[in-house]
Amino acid sequence: MEISVLKNSGEDTGRKISLSDAIFSIEPNDHAIYLDVKQYLANQRQGTHKSKERAEIAGSTRKIKKQKGTGTARAGSIKSPIFRGGGRVFGPKPRDYSFKLNKKLKVLARKSAIAYKVKDNKLTVLEDFSLDLPKTKEYVKLLSGLSLSTKKTLFIISDLNDNVLLSSRNIKNAKVTTADNINTYDLMYADTVLVSESAVEKIENILK
Repeated sequence: MEISVLKNSGEDTGRKISLSDAIFSIEPNDHAIYLDVKQYLANQRQGTHKSKERAEIAGSTRKIKKQKGTGTARAGSIKSPIFRGGGRVFGPKPRDYSFKLNKKLKVLARKSAIAYKVKDNKLTVLEDFSLDLPKTKEYVKLLSGLSLSTKKTLFIISDLNDNVLLSSRNIKNAKVTTADNINTYDLMYADTVLVSESAVEKIENILK
């Protein structure tokens, strides 16, 4: 399939770029997307949560009252979970939430996410450009020209460009990444995906 290449101002360049049907026009696999997004979110979790159980509470071990004759339930330790300041029953412990996914499934998930954007006309190809200095207003001008100022955008460039990256960093809901660092979560989270012309070939080489 072919798609028009736009200028940074939002105008049509009059050129079209060919997109590989094997990547940009596949039948999306929803379950692959679900698993890849689930893994991404799981990997963001630190897993450092911890609460103390009764064996870890600092306190006296003496029997706090006599066994019988009090009219209330028997109690043997102030560190019991039923008392204020006692240990917690089955509390959270540090753990690793990450899990493994096959590489082929992750590739399928990214291709599916891209295919959804193409199907919904939410993928735009821009001609290559660079910024001489990191200026936020230049990136805001770019988004305004494309009528995307209020949208969540993901801009995929072929290689790391510090000026473009720094220019977008302070803009809410605007993210810039390179073709070899795209992930399914970012693709699905964005309302519109912008791809530089040179990044298209790189994406095809990575996901082929």
